[in-house]
Amino acid sequence: MPYDYTDHRIDDVDRRILYALMNDARNASASRLAEQTSVSGATIRNRIHKLEDAGIIRGYTAQVDFEVADGHLTNLYLCDVPVTKRQALAHEARAIPGVINVRTLMTGRRNLHVLAVGEDTSDLRRIARRLSDLGIHIEDEDLVEEEVFAPYGPFNPESAGPAAEPNDFISLTGNASVIEVSVEAGAPIAGLTLETAVQERLLDDQTLVIAIERDDRELTPHGDTVVKPDDIVTVLSRAGDDTAALEVFRESAPGASRR
Repeated sequence: MPYDYTDHRIDDVDRRILYALMNDARNASASRLAEQTSVSGATIRNRIHKLEDAGIIRGYTAQVDFEVADGHLTNLYLCDVPVTKRQALAHEARAIPGVINVRTLMTGRRNLHVLAVGEDTSDLRRIARRLSDLGIHIEDEDLVEEEVFAPYGPFNPESAGPAAEPNDFISLTGNASVIEVSVEAGAPIAGLTLETAVQERLLDDQTLVIAIERDDRELTPHGDTVVKPDDIVTVLSRAGDDTAALEVFRESAPGASRR
């Protein structure tokens, strides 16, 4: 089915979740993802729900070898259809018994790919006839021998840098920036109210906490709001150099003291 474009902006936590789900959704538990991203399991579950609602995660499917399962054949039909009828014909093709996947391409020839499973070659010919009856021109077809999947590399947490780095970063005019960062357990600010953090000069007038995501809740920060480990904090920094703004959310080095 077609999806509307979304304005949902993914950050590093979202990317790590998506990578883990693409790599092995069955074993990507909320607790395991929480350990990898330095946030709580409830935050992971909330993020997954948001990714689903935004249409970024569109479903979870099993990868089945139909030849091993029941001796069936998998066939790929490379088809050409008028662009104006592409979406409608894709939905009609998907309704044919045996069709398991339909992919539409933006332009050019072979702009409709149909993947189907049949008991034998005669069953695959039946599917081909049904496609032709819909007005879908089959330019080429072939049996699928093997299909290999892999997660999207840039979302790999192993190459995304340490969790202490910003989850997300937006540069604004006038050297200002909006930073999203996860609070580590040993961070100087963890366990303090925002008011106390200001009094202890962990936060200054160039650094403003504008939002806190905790478990499945979005909090509006106030002076008496306590910053907790695993919180995802959005900070407006006007300092130009964001190193100091991030430092208070990182785990302190052994022997380090608060400023």
